[in-house]
Amino acid sequence: MSVTDEKPMLKAFDNKTAERALQLARETLQIEGDAIAALHARLATDDSVGKAVAMLLNCKGRVVVSGIGKSGHIARKIAATLASTGTPALFVHPAEAAHGDLGMVTADDAFIAISYSGESSELMAILPVVKRMGGTLISMTGKPGSSLAQLADVHLDVSVDKEACPLNLAPTASTTVTLALGDALAVALLDLRGFKEEDFARSHPGGALGRRLLTHVRDVMRTGDAVPAVKADTRLPDALLEITQKGMGMTAIVDDDGKPLGVFTDGDLRRMIEKVQDFGKVVIGDVMHANPRSISPDKLAVDAVAIMEQFRINQMLVTDHEGKLVGALHIHDLTRAKVI
Repeated sequence: MSVTDEKPMLKAFDNKTAERALQLARETLQIEGDAIAALHARLATDDSVGKAVAMLLNCKGRVVVSGIGKSGHIARKIAATLASTGTPALFVHPAEAAHGDLGMVTADDAFIAISYSGESSELMAILPVVKRMGGTLISMTGKPGSSLAQLADVHLDVSVDKEACPLNLAPTASTTVTLALGDALAVALLDLRGFKEEDFARSHPGGALGRRLLTHVRDVMRTGDAVPAVKADTRLPDALLEITQKGMGMTAIVDDDGKPLGVFTDGDLRRMIEKVQDFGKVVIGDVMHANPRSISPDKLAVDAVAIMEQFRINQMLVTDHEGKLVGALHIHDLTRAKVI
């Protein structure tokens, strides 16, 4: 018999199996939810989180987060969340730290060590060195009496009654609680630092929020010869040629100082077809929409989106502080810039 022949047959996924899977999923969520609720209640009489937040807030260096195995994955996420919310942080693998990476840690740093047992040999091998440097040590364990908890300046209790794993072995509820407490630290620090949306955007320039909060009208508007514009005494056929050549579906009508008097769009043309017999005699100033919507180039592009949505328009003029036409926006420009 081959090795493949010895593999157990997969269980048929019938209705009974589906019901069992749903039951286990619900039980997992219930256990993990109960574990977080228990942590929430425990913090009502535990000032350790407040002490940890104060230490992290006053840290002159960075926050170094470390752990191994599943705790290491949680440590990476906590470090990433701290870094993206205004607290400089990085993850250091304890095994690599013992072989040179500990050089990244300084006396000005705060060190968060994560181990549910509080006895991880890889962590315990490097933490005495961290302590000798004079750095702050915060531990997150499920065993308040563990070696790690006793060594730390502040211990954060992430103990759970049981894991969601049916065997009570795989880290599930404990890692969920640890991650949630890490998020709680990050949120508290975010608020105390006065971290705003603009700060978040600067940390995430490639993300949707970054584009929305960092992209200004001047970054996406059309300028120079790309902006359709005619004078008020321009005949309609010539204005239509300007609209066609510039490809914005509209043209601005400006005075001799370059200030917008109105706009004329493709939609206006369609509405005129049944009413006007001889387009050649029409002067654009007589059929334009006066007092067009405009925006400053210094405004955020999302502000332009809001105005376009409010007034159900697809184009907008851009004017400077003197009211002169300096650019134009089409809804497609904002879409290409991924502001929408």
